[in-house]
Amino acid sequence: MTSRLPAKARIIPAEPDQYGLGRNLTATILRLSRHAAALCFLSAVVFIVMTALEFFYFRQLSGGLPSLDMRIFGFTPDEGMAWLTALGRRGGEIILVWHYLTFDLLFPVLLSVTLVSLILATGRRLKAFRGLTAQMQSIFAVVLVLPYTLADYAQNLALARLLSDFLSANPDSLSFASSLIVTKFALFAVPVIVIAAFWLAGQKRQA
Repeated sequence: MTSRLPAKARIIPAEPDQYGLGRNLTATILRLSRHAAALCFLSAVVFIVMTALEFFYFRQLSGGLPSLDMRIFGFTPDEGMAWLTALGRRGGEIILVWHYLTFDLLFPVLLSVTLVSLILATGRRLKAFRGLTAQMQSIFAVVLVLPYTLADYAQNLALARLLSDFLSANPDSLSFASSLIVTKFALFAVPVIVIAAFWLAGQKRQA
């Protein structure tokens, strides 16, 4: 007498969730709005430290000349060379280490995350923005801020190269660095204007 064993069910491997990563990233970005106040505080602290170093230390090294990345409207090649010459090799190394390889390595991404959080926090006070899907809200915020982030790091790389290798300083490289600085500030203004517009629209809606 033979016994019949139940047939084993066919095991179908689970398909990977193609959208899980995207959903997790979207959720992470959207959660930034909850921490907008803390991010603003951290950004302010780092900015204050960087500003203190600029006015109380770096300008002593350069004979009172402002750092190139503080010049919103850029600089001429002659002005750039005057700053590098005033710093000398030792001053250039100090700024390279205590600015571009420390605080300004962190600050652009910290400020970018703060801007994203503020866009989401102020935007969600508006019915039209809340009507967007979660993914569209996160994409909107990131797309507004990312160009500034890239421009800021590109500018940092350009200036760090000038400080680490004075022989690379010529009219072309200095003009390029100047254009990156102007671009950085212009792109930074875009999310700031949007945040201000969202905030004002939210205030009018509450009135």
